[in-house]
Amino acid sequence: MFVTFHGAVREVTGSMHLVEANNSKILLDCGMFQGPRQESRIKNRDLPFDAATITNVVLSHAHIDHSGRIPFLAQSNFNGRVICTRATADVCKHLLLDSAKIQESDADYLNYKAVRSFLHSLSNPSNHSVSNREKKDIKALLKKSVHEINVETIHELLEKHYIEKTAPLYTIKDAENSINLFDGYPYQYPVDVGDHVQSVFYDAGHILGSAFTFLRLKENGRSFTVGFTGDMGRFDKPILRDPTLEFLPEDCEVDLLIMESTYGGREHEAVGGLKEQLRDVLVETFNRGGTVVIPSFAFGRTQEIIYYLRELYDAGEVPKLPVYVDSPLATQLTKVTGEHPEIFDRETHKEFLEQGENPFIFPQMHFTHSVEESMVLMKDNSPHIVISASGMCEFGRILHHLRHKIHDSRHTILVVGFMAERTLGRRILELGQEYRMSGYSGEPPAVKFLNKIYPLKARVVQLEGFSAHGDRKELLRLVKESNLKIKRIALVHGEEAQALPLEKELLNEGFSVFVPQKGERIELH
Repeated sequence: MFVTFHGAVREVTGSMHLVEANNSKILLDCGMFQGPRQESRIKNRDLPFDAATITNVVLSHAHIDHSGRIPFLAQSNFNGRVICTRATADVCKHLLLDSAKIQESDADYLNYKAVRSFLHSLSNPSNHSVSNREKKDIKALLKKSVHEINVETIHELLEKHYIEKTAPLYTIKDAENSINLFDGYPYQYPVDVGDHVQSVFYDAGHILGSAFTFLRLKENGRSFTVGFTGDMGRFDKPILRDPTLEFLPEDCEVDLLIMESTYGGREHEAVGGLKEQLRDVLVETFNRGGTVVIPSFAFGRTQEIIYYLRELYDAGEVPKLPVYVDSPLATQLTKVTGEHPEIFDRETHKEFLEQGENPFIFPQMHFTHSVEESMVLMKDNSPHIVISASGMCEFGRILHHLRHKIHDSRHTILVVGFMAERTLGRRILELGQEYRMSGYSGEPPAVKFLNKIYPLKARVVQLEGFSAHGDRKELLRLVKESNLKIKRIALVHGEEAQALPLEKELLNEGFSVFVPQKGERIELH
């Protein structure tokens, strides 16, 4: 029996691991790499195996860095099923379609730039600058309106002039086809996923439907158990139940636990004081007459922030200013979250559901839908809260909110989630922290995005307690306080600065542990 570590190895995105036993090949996650555009484009097109040979995919949860390449896998002749929890299947219907729209939109934009550049070169045969009139004419040819590219004309010009065309990783049609492959199951329900291979899910407490996966395998007369945490959540957070610590007896003897290490070398702020910290940030910003801009993942983090805001507003602890979720996807997923009360924790049931209340709906809560609504909101300088995607500030409406707010010291950019290396979100976070440490003296740092440089005058505040990932102590709690007996641990889904310290600590605790290299293949005897 073999396990190969293909993705989220010494980095955080692109989760994907292959388990081979008997004649079956089971893929644990099929996630998308996220980061700089060109690097991600290359990585995401590289499947290190023949997709047609994969028996089934067992998916830990719906986040795109775990599910985002399933349509690409299906497009590449994968003929199996995607096994996950019921909530994960429901959420993926929205996340994968949204991802496909982004792929198509991104490709259209790059093709627009390529054709525009070509037409500029035709207008500039002698290296003289293109006139404003010529630029205006080219734009009129290539765009239907300010916000809409003329895709048909661009494709005609690409073919006519043999300009290299950028294709999306997958299309909306591919995503729709892949959604038909999903089979959702309850927690603790064994499912056959291969030849003498069963999977069973346990609540991971990370996001709605997230799961610890345990594979029960039999090969050559021997039984094996491979555990996979996917992303493990935190303890004592609102809405969702805590990560599972009590497992069925048949899953307790674990030959290999593939465990995430996103925050393996750090400890988060206590969950208990998180609402009060959020309150303080809101009050301080409102007192400056500013807006709180929150880059947030559309799924999980957005709903958690709404929940805390609802509690603060109900308690009268902050001014009841308007709250906007400026993300069509987040709006859809907030609705889906409300449709799965069976996964909510006891406190959420008691405080809201048993009172006939929806925790995500209150008078100050607004969901924007159209581009026009979003544009009006971006230019609104009156104090409010806006929650918008993407969580790492790499694309989406959040970029335009930042464009209008980043240069004004009245406003606050509130970081509530993980920012991967080399993302715009990480740059804003690090530069903002450095500027704060200087006492906001001297020239503000400069940040470039949307082809323009902006002074970072807005206050940047990070609340780590919002993280949906367990920290060092919570990861240790899983392996030390649960009823699992683990023979070996492989640490994945963590940058080396997080995975290696956790490896050292686990070794000191007496565990057999290693941090694999990408593509490393191990055999279980």
